[in-house]
Amino acid sequence: GEAPDQVDLTIVVPVFNEVESLPILCQKLDGVLSQLTLVSEIVFIDDGSTDGTFDVIADLARQYSPRVRAIRFRRNYRKAAALAAGFQEVRGELIVTMDGDLQDDPDEIPNLLKALEDVDLVSGWKKERKDPLSKRLPSKLFNMVTSIVSGVRLHDFNCGLKAYRREVAEDALPY
Repeated sequence: GEAPDQVDLTIVVPVFNEVESLPILCQKLDGVLSQLTLVSEIVFIDDGSTDGTFDVIADLARQYSPRVRAIRFRRNYRKAAALAAGFQEVRGELIVTMDGDLQDDPDEIPNLLKALEDVDLVSGWKKERKDPLSKRLPSKLFNMVTSIVSGVRLHDFNCGLKAYRREVAEDALPY
């Protein structure tokens, strides 16, 4: 199908070696997005996966066309860079970022969007994290930058699930 002229909402999902979870995630996302009145797209960014993740997201892009797009990095740049690249590709006025590992629940998206009606940035957070410190540090930096730019205090330092207005996302990038 033709890509829509105007996109209201872009879901940005940086992924790294997530072959197992992506078809499930995409199906859930598609189901949630289909119920919204907004025109939406999903941008998967493969951050240099070595396990066939790109083949999976390329298949999903064909299967769910034109809603799903796949972007590939040749090597692993880590999450902040993947998000930055994703933001370059965004067509929506509203952006939701989420992790590709099924820790973030697509059913939360309508709640995030509702919260976004009054503010420029919304962050979900998890009650307990199981990530190693190495995963938490880069996101601490991202959240610090985000908090400084937006004046919003973020609770969780690495919940991938966040919603932004596009102009805020553009300002919040440390690039």
